[in-house]
This record gives sequence, structure tokens and C-alpha cells, in this order.
Amino acid sequence: MDSSSARIAVTPPVFCQTRKLKKELLARFPHAYFNPDNTYLDEQQLIAFAREADGLLVGRDPVNPGVLKHLSQLKIVAKYGVGLDNIDEKALKANGVALGWSPGVNKTSVAELTLGFMIGLIHNTFRTGFSLKQGQWIKDGGRLLSGKTIGIVGCGYIGQELVRLLQPFACSILVCDILDMTYYCKENGLRQVNLENLLQSADMVSLHVPLTPLTRNMMNRETLSRMKPDAFLINTSRGAVVETSAIKSALTEDWIAGAALDVFSVEPPEDREFLALPNLMPTPHIGGNSLEAVDAMGRSAIWHLTEFFNGLQKSSRVLPVEPV
Repeated sequence: MDSSSARIAVTPPVFCQTRKLKKELLARFPHAYFNPDNTYLDEQQLIAFAREADGLLVGRDPVNPGVLKHLSQLKIVAKYGVGLDNIDEKALKANGVALGWSPGVNKTSVAELTLGFMIGLIHNTFRTGFSLKQGQWIKDGGRLLSGKTIGIVGCGYIGQELVRLLQPFACSILVCDILDMTYYCKENGLRQVNLENLLQSADMVSLHVPLTPLTRNMMNRETLSRMKPDAFLINTSRGAVVETSAIKSALTEDWIAGAALDVFSVEPPEDREFLALPNLMPTPHIGGNSLEAVDAMGRSAIWHLTEFFNGLQKSSRVLPVEPV
């Protein structure tokens, strides 16, 4: 089977609504078909949608043993995006299904949003802007980002891109990672510390970790209470890394100065009281959603599918496009 005959089921709403990506995929896979709904699919919906598929181009839909046992024709799953928390890699291997995935392909997009959050939070841009929309003229310009202590939890592709973007601000950067980052920290003038030390010292805590059993709810009542009362929390990784009830308490009871969240445990979030908090800046999971990142993530998935069905793919971790 080659690309001209393979049936590709495509689920990510953004991909399905991007004419350029659809055109590029159909040029290689004329039998590709697309999710007509502007939503991700649950298990039963995904089974029904992809039952006859040879390849699956997937975003955040669940690919697990319960789904895979019904997709007998499936040969490869190509990931649109970088997070693999929705994909059971062991189940793929057990079912003989390949994985096409390129880490870090949207790193600059996410890192730029994170930097924007940092500037907006510490300069009080968001809070005073919201107040002005309500007719309140509150001149409180906050503090400078320059020279502050930044704590980066998870220093992979996105964390390291954030380090690069922070260079002009002469910040003191602390890194917490499960890997030994000694060489990287030495080369870039950073300091690797444990999570407790980072939380106690940082003016900004920025999360860039995958969602795993170790990181689920890692920012909870206990860990949030260790942060400085004038510090800010930023999460552009996965929503479940931060315990929702705990961050709501931290913001309403002023344990910390504020937070910016691009991701939530339930998306879209339903707690309107939480979203309306004046010291919270929420965005609808747009970190990796810049036009450039959408193109890069889409073309990465197309590349993996093309290489696989043309018999050329040797590694699922080769970056086919320039990360953005």
C-alpha cells in the first residue's frame, strides 16, 4: 500500500479547517477524509470515524487499547502537536501500529506566548487593562521583568526556547528537570535546583512538562503554598499539571500574586467565577496555535504519513520542518 491508496482519517479541528493543510494532505493522500465537527472525538466517536482508516492523523483524541482493538486496518498514528499524553505508546506497539511524531515542532510559538504572559503579569498589563474596560483608571505599572528570578519547570524544547528568548532581560534562571541538565546549565549560565528551591526563590514559575503520573497535579495546595506571595505562575503545558481547586484558592486567597493559564483540566473550562478572577489571565489553549505553528505541526504529521506509506520512515523523532 502506498500514499495513493491509503485512507487517512484526520481529526484535529484546526487541521480540518485549514485549507492549505487539507490541500497538501489530499495531494499525497487522495483518500483522506476529515472530521466535520469543530471538536475532538471521544473513544466511541473516534472508533466510528476511523474504523476503515489505514492511517490516523490525530490531535488530542484518545488513542488507547480500547480504541485500537476496533481499528484493525490501522498502520500508523501521526501526531498533530507535540504532547503524547493522549496516546498509549505501549498499546500502539502491541498492535503493530507505528507512531509518527516530532517533538518541539511548536516550541517558539509556545515560548513566545509564555514570554508575553511574563511581561503582562509583572507589568500589571492584564489586570489594569481589565479594570479600564470597566471604567476604572488604575495606574499601577507593576515591576520590571529584567533582573528577576525565573523558574522553569521542565527544560526541554520549549523550556530551552524560553531561555533563549529571556536572554535580553538578564534574568537569573533556575531549572528543575528530571534529567541532569548540568552541561546545558553551565553553557547558558543557569542553575539546576529541585522543585522546592525553585518555588521558594522564583518571581515567575513557568511550567513546561509533559502530563505523566509524576506531573499530574504537581502544582497543588502544598506546592503552590511554597511560592513567594508576590510570585506568578504560568502554565502552557497541560491543564492537569495544575490542580484547579488549588490554583483557584491560591488566587482568591492571595497566596500568589497572579497566574496565566493557557491550558485547563477540562477544556473549555466551565467555572466562570474562576475565569473572571482579576489576577488570572486565561487563554483558550493557543500557545501552539500560531499560524506558523499550525502549518509546522500539520506538515510534520503529513511528512510522517508520507514517509511511512512510501516505506522511507526510519524514526518517529526526526524533525521534518523547522520548529516554530
